[in-house]
Formats: sequence, structure tokens, C-alpha cells
Amino acid sequence: MEPLAKLELIDEVQRLGLKYHFEMETKNALNVVYSNTNNGWPYDDDLYATALRFRLFRQHGYHAPQDIFERFKDEKGEFKASLCEDVKGMLSMYEASFFGFEGENTKDEAKLFSTKRLVALKTSASGSFSRKIEHALDMPIHWRLNRMEARWFIDTYEQEQHVNPTLLQLAKLDFNMVQSIHQKEGFLYSASAISLWWVDLGLNKITFARDRLVEHYFWVCGMVFEPEFGQYRDMATKILCLITDVDDVYDVYGSLEELELLTEFIERWDITKIDKLPHKIRSIFLAMYNTTNEIGYWTIKEKNFNIIPYLRKEWAKLCRAYLTEAKWYHKGYKPTLEEYLDNAVVSIAAPLMLFCCYFLTADKITTEAVDFIEKLPTIVRCPSLVLPTSSYELARGDNLKAVECYMNEKEVSEEVASQHINHLVHETWKEMNKAMLFNYPFSEPFLSANPNLGRTSQFFYHYGDGHGYPGNETKADLLPLLLKPI
Repeated sequence: MEPLAKLELIDEVQRLGLKYHFEMETKNALNVVYSNTNNGWPYDDDLYATALRFRLFRQHGYHAPQDIFERFKDEKGEFKASLCEDVKGMLSMYEASFFGFEGENTKDEAKLFSTKRLVALKTSASGSFSRKIEHALDMPIHWRLNRMEARWFIDTYEQEQHVNPTLLQLAKLDFNMVQSIHQKEGFLYSASAISLWWVDLGLNKITFARDRLVEHYFWVCGMVFEPEFGQYRDMATKILCLITDVDDVYDVYGSLEELELLTEFIERWDITKIDKLPHKIRSIFLAMYNTTNEIGYWTIKEKNFNIIPYLRKEWAKLCRAYLTEAKWYHKGYKPTLEEYLDNAVVSIAAPLMLFCCYFLTADKITTEAVDFIEKLPTIVRCPSLVLPTSSYELARGDNLKAVECYMNEKEVSEEVASQHINHLVHETWKEMNKAMLFNYPFSEPFLSANPNLGRTSQFFYHYGDGHGYPGNETKADLLPLLLKPI
């Protein structure tokens, strides 16, 4: 098989959602292509092939310098105008540009050049290219969730001229199988373990808290979807339900005095004097306490590691960050963007969710890995900063978000502030791209769960606050993914 054909097959397998079935085969094929690249690349003048190779090499951790795109520039150092007629090449270049690192100017130029051209081509392109361009401009492949992309690409692939019918059939069967497993685990049946847990703890009666059980389950599915990690999804969904309830206590329910008292209880992890807390806050704290201990018991039994001290510490960090935001709000203080982001890295709850992900998916939990994650390395910190912001929370009595912080600090319009925050999101992804290449004291699925958390965030907040207030776009995307088999 020719090198380009191998790369195209790998790309199709990935986008059809089948990568997790062919990890070794993918690695072996890429090793062959990468080794042969040292002997020359037979597609030097093919923008599509060059960009596809760059994207797959970067994604899978191979050395791929940005200067391979220099050959597509003219004597002025600008991308050649003749490239604009190559729609397939433009799409490939655009997708590859999102795998850039910080300081890679050529990749930034490629992103601007291809984006501008694709916007111009969107209405004039024919057939499937028009749909592909619209899909890419809405969100690049690199930022999309695996199963969400698979659902879209299966339909698109089926309409292509050159289709591998066996691969297509396998993709459909796999999608339906995984969907069925997720339905049984999470939400379709009222007797599911998560639904029963939610009702048994009385969390369905906490009227001020958001009831987002389906969304919570989808968040953890977005991080780790593979069928064998159902135990992780069960426990992580419970943790996320509690995170949202606790967040709502700090945002819209508790007085500042009550919130300070709750924070003290969580820091001490003490239930002996719990009657000092108001009834509803007490119920949520007890649910947090008991569920954390339940998860701790499971890891002791199954993995011979006591995670309770670590989870206690992460809960305390999270609630201190919530308290900081509550104090800002109650005192009318408007933090700078830097102040907000320093606190939001914790208050967005990504560190707690990722801690749980490691504990519940690792074959063997090690102190080295736990200590490393606890220090919030770049790969763990970046998903917290990827979270886009919205103004929807303001209606709930919440503190200001990143856009508003920047507007207040710099005295600029919402449009200008939004552009700046969008720029930060792009820069954060560059950091994460680089961080994914390092060696860590942990492996899959936790390694990919970090950018996957960022991808889940991109999905929910792409059209506003899809988590707190899911709108029509969010629901329209979730419906075929969760409920409709192919």
C-alpha cells in the first residue's frame, strides 16, 4: 500500500470512531511511513498529502517540523495564491494547523490563510466539499469529540465515491454497540445505577440545583468512552453531579457565612457537628462525603490504593476556589482576568475530574503519578483553561466570567473581549499539543482524557452555556449521539 493510502486509511479509521480497535496496527503503519519519510516524501508538492501526514504525525507523537509547509510559499514568504484552488488541500491544511505549537508562526499563517479561503469557498464549493467546509469551520477535527465526529463522519463517508463497505459496516456496528452500552449505563433506563443513586440520596429534591444527569454522564463519556470503563463512568458521573450541586450552593443558595462554614467542614472532612449546616446544604455535604468514601472503598478493594485522602484534598481545593468567587460576588469585587483564571483553573473542577479519571481507569495507581497530577502540570492545567465562557451564568447570581473580567479590566466591548478569550483558547490548545508529546508516569486512557475534557468543554460551550442551560443546538447534537442508532 502506498504511503498516502496508508495515511488516508488511518484517518478514516480514526474519524469513523474505530481507532481504539486498531491501536497497534495504526502505530505499526505510522512507524513504516515515518521511517520511509527519511528516504524522501514522494508527495512534496501535494498540499493535501503533506498536511495529512503532518496532522497524523503530530497527533501520534512523531517529530513533524512546521517548515515542511515552507515549500508552499512564494518568494515573498506568503502562501502561494495558486493553492486557493485546491479545496481538498485547503481543508487538509486547515485541519493540520490546529496541531501547532506555541511560537510556530508558519502554522499560524497556515490557519489564517486556509480559514480565509475556506470561508470564501463555502458557498461555491460543490457536493460533499461544501458540507465538509462548513463542518470544519464550525469546529476543527482536533477539537471534536470522538463519538460526535464518528456519528457525523459515518454519514459523510457513506456518500463518498470510494468507500470501503467493510469498514463502513464495522463503524456502524461499533457505533450502535457503544451507544447501547452508554444508554444502559447512564440514563435511558430509570433503573440505571446512576439514576437510582441520584434519587436515593434525595438530590432530585434539591430545587435550587441544576438537574443535569444526562449532561453529566455525557461529560465523562467524552473523557473516556471505551466500553470497558463503565465503572469509571458510573463513579465519575456521581462526582460530577455533586460538583454541580456544590457549585450551585456557592453560586446561588448559601449566604457567605454558610459558605464559609461549609468550606470549614469540607476542609476538616468532619460530620460530627453537621447539624450546624442548613438542611439542604447538609444533605449535599453528606452525599459528597458518602460518595467519596464509597469510591475510596472501591479503589482499596479493586486497586489496593486508598484515594480518600487525595479526594478530600481536591474537594477542599475546589470549595476554597468556589468560596473565593463567592466573596468576589458578595463584595462586588471585579477581578482581573489573570486573577480570575488563576482561581478558575481549580474552580472549573477539571483537576478533581481528572484525578478521579486517573484513579478509576489506571491499571495500577502509583504515588509518583498521583504526586505529579497533584502539581497541576500543563497537561492537567490546560483543559481548565480551554473552557470557553458565557454570560448565561450571570442570570443565576454568579460571579463574573472571563469575558466580563476582561471587559472590566481593559474597558473594551464584549466583542473585543470575546476575541481575546478565543485567542487564549487557541494558545492553550497549542500548549496542550506540545504537552501530549512528553513522557509521563501514566498512560492511556488517562493521557487522552486530558484533551478530551477540553473537547467536551468545546462541545458544551460552543453555542453558549450548553451545560447549565442546554439550548437547541446542544440538544440537536446530543439526540443522534445518545438515542438514535444508525
